[in-house]
Order: sequence, then C-alpha cells, then structure tokens
Amino acid sequence: MNATTTTLLSTLKLEIDLTDDQFYQMCQKNRDYRFERTASGELLIMPPTGSDTGRRNVKITTQLDIWNSKSNLGEVFDSSTGFKLPNGAERSPDASWVKIERWNALTPEQQEKFAPICPDLVVELRSASDSLKDLQDKMQEYIENGAQLGWLIDRKNKRVEIYHPGKDVEILDNPTSLSGEDVLPGFVLDLQQII
Repeated sequence: MNATTTTLLSTLKLEIDLTDDQFYQMCQKNRDYRFERTASGELLIMPPTGSDTGRRNVKITTQLDIWNSKSNLGEVFDSSTGFKLPNGAERSPDASWVKIERWNALTPEQQEKFAPICPDLVVELRSASDSLKDLQDKMQEYIENGAQLGWLIDRKNKRVEIYHPGKDVEILDNPTSLSGEDVLPGFVLDLQQII
C-alpha cells in the first residue's frame, strides 16, 4: 500500500461550522458516509469499513441484541447511530448499549436524532484504516463523558483494551471472550469470530 492509498483510507478532518441541526441533516442526506464531530467542532469523515470489519462488527451487535432481548435491561445500537456526548462531541461507536431507564428518560425528539447521552457500554472494533491512538483517545472521551465500560477490540494486535471510569486501562492479549461485568449482567461477548 502506498502513501496515497493510506491517506485515502484515513479519516478526513475538516473545520466546518455547523449547527446541531445542520450536522444532523448532513448526516441524513449522506448516509453512505460516516460522520463524527469532536467537542471542538472538527468534522470527521470516515471511510466505510471493509467487508471483513463489517462482518465482524455485526457479530458484536447481534450478540448484544440477543442478550438484551432476554434481559430487557436497555437498548442496543449499531455503528450508524450517533450520540451527542455531554462535552458536545457527536460520536458513533461501532456498537453500544444504553440502560433502559436512561434511554426512557429522553424525549421522543431526543431519541429520534443524535440522542444527548453517552452510552453505558461502547465498543470500537479497529479496522485496517483506524489509528490506534485516535481510537484510544476516543475511548477515553467516552469514559470521561459517562460510559461505564468500554471495549477497544484491536484485531491487528489480537488484544482488547478495557476501559472503566477511574481505573487504568486493562489489556487482554488474545482473549476468547469479554464479560459485561456489572454493567451488562450475565453478558459474555464471544470473540472467537471477531478477533
């Protein structure tokens, strides 16, 4: 892969001043792209994931959704879902989950757009084009904005970084599963077809 190809696969960062409604409308009109916005207002345009990453990502959301349909403890979201974090950033984790009482506390209008809430669980699955440092910074941002548990699944290095509020990052080398701990009681993510 040459430098030009690497640049084309990377996230594009732009300084564009958009209101929340303008940002939402831009995302709705350009559904083939994935947009995020940092707390400072920087617009991030990310390339679509490759087919293999998408295939692995759906295994994460499927497992979460199967567990959630039995427990009814919250709501599961896929990678196309945007959330407005308390710091003003608008982010789209690869998979996420919000406790039902927190979700139900939002108005229907808030639930319809980019919900003004940080998910309780956030999952990022590193794709070939993702910078590990950028994903680590994003995971810290989720934790600082209210996430209770974060999993950064790094397929390239066959490891998982686990994030908790007020704790050091825990690193697992080549794990076969992850526990939802007390955030998602009884949930275990099988990583065998993901890593």
